[in-house]
Amino acid sequence: MTQRTLGEWLAYLEQLHPSAIDMGLERSQQVAARLGLGRPAPRVITVTGTNGKGSTCAFVAALLQAQGLSVGVYSSPHLLRYNERVQINGVQATDAQLCEAFAALDAGRGDISLTYFEMGTLAAFWLFERAQLDVVVLEVGLGGRLDTVNVVDADLALVTSIGVDHADYLGNTRESVAFEKAGIFRQGKPALCGDLDPPQPLLDKVRALDCPFYLRGRDFNLEIGDQYWHWQGHDARGQVVTLPELPLLNLPMENAALALQAYLLLDLPWHAEQIAATLLATRITGRLDRRVVEWQGKRLNVLLDVGHNPHAAEYLARRLARTPPIGRRLAVFGLLADKDLEGVIAPLLGSVQAWAVAPLDTPRSRPASELAAALQNLGAPVTSYASVIAALEAQCAVATAEDEILLFGSFYCVAEALEWLARRSTEEAAHGITG
Repeated sequence: MTQRTLGEWLAYLEQLHPSAIDMGLERSQQVAARLGLGRPAPRVITVTGTNGKGSTCAFVAALLQAQGLSVGVYSSPHLLRYNERVQINGVQATDAQLCEAFAALDAGRGDISLTYFEMGTLAAFWLFERAQLDVVVLEVGLGGRLDTVNVVDADLALVTSIGVDHADYLGNTRESVAFEKAGIFRQGKPALCGDLDPPQPLLDKVRALDCPFYLRGRDFNLEIGDQYWHWQGHDARGQVVTLPELPLLNLPMENAALALQAYLLLDLPWHAEQIAATLLATRITGRLDRRVVEWQGKRLNVLLDVGHNPHAAEYLARRLARTPPIGRRLAVFGLLADKDLEGVIAPLLGSVQAWAVAPLDTPRSRPASELAAALQNLGAPVTSYASVIAALEAQCAVATAEDEILLFGSFYCVAEALEWLARRSTEEAAHGITG
C-alpha cells in the first residue's frame, strides 16, 4: 500500500468516527492500553480554561526550556498547519513524524473508532514518549473532565479562566463549566487557578481531592503599572517569592502570572533576570499579535487576535484601552455561528470606529448579514464584504499610518489574514529581487 501523506491522513481521520466531537475517555484509554502508551514524560502539566490556554502553555514551556529541560507541547486548534499542534523544544513535528504516529495508532486501535481529536492527541503522546522528554505541557481541547488529554494524570493542573463557551457540551453556567474543567485535578496534586472568582464546583473538587490549591488574588497575584508589572507567589513550602519589576508583555500578563506560579512549584532555578527575559521573548501567533504591512505605499499597523467569546472580547477591550492608536481603530470581524455575537461585539464598541464584517471560510460561519445587523442595532458603522480578505483590504485602503486595523473573532479569521500576510511578504521579496 502506498504511504499516506499528512493531508491524506488528516482527511482519513475526519471520517473515521461517526461524529466530530464525542466526549469521553473510554475509547482513548482502551487504545492507549493496547499500544502500551503510558505517561508521555516524567512530568505532566495540563492546562485548561475558557481563554488563555495557549499563552499559558507557551509561557510554561519557555520557562522550562530556559533551564535546559526537554519539553513537549500539545495544543489545538492550529492556525495554518496541523504540525503546530505538536512541538518538541519549540520545533513543530514533521509530516513524517505525524504520519508514523498515525500509522501506529491506526494499526493498534483495532475495531475502536476514534475522533480526529482523539487520534491527534494519542499521536502526540506516542511521539512524546519516543522523544524521551523531561516535561510535557498539554492543552485541553474542550472542557477537561472528558477531554482526551485527561487520560494522563497531571502533576500540575492549571485552570486559566472560567467563562461560558461551548455551552452545548459544557453547560450554560460558569458552575457547569467549572465542574468540567476541575476534572483535570488529581488526588493530592497541586491545582492552580487564574480566575479571581472560581465557582463553587471547582472549589469542591479541590477539597474532595485534597489538592494543594493556588488561587490568583490569594496565593499569587500581579499588579500592572504603566511601565512594569509586579508578581508575587508562594513556593511549595509556603514561602513568599516576588518579582518586583517585570517588563510589560505583549501577551496577557495574567497568564504569565499563572505560568510563574506553576514554574515556582517545580522547584527549578529561580533567576529573576532570566525569567523576565524569557517571558518577554514569548510569542503566540494570532494572540495580541502586532504586524506591520506595506499597502500601496503605506506602512499600516495590524493587530491579530483569535478572541471569539465574550470573556476574550472583554480582555481584548481592556488591552486596547491601554494602547489607543493615534488615529482610528478599524475592525475586521468574522464569527462562528455558535458563538455569542452580542457578547463578543459589545465590549469592543467603544474601541472601534468602523467595522468591516465578512463570512468565514467554513460552513460553521455566521453570515455577514447577521454580523452587520447586530452592529447596526448597536449603532456601530459597519460594511459587509464577501470574504475576510476583501474586508481586510478595504480597511487597508482607507487606513493611514496612524490608524490600527484590528482583525479578530475566530481562528479562521486570523488564519486567512496570516495566509494573506505571507503572500504579500513573498510578493514583496520577489519584487525586491527583480527590481
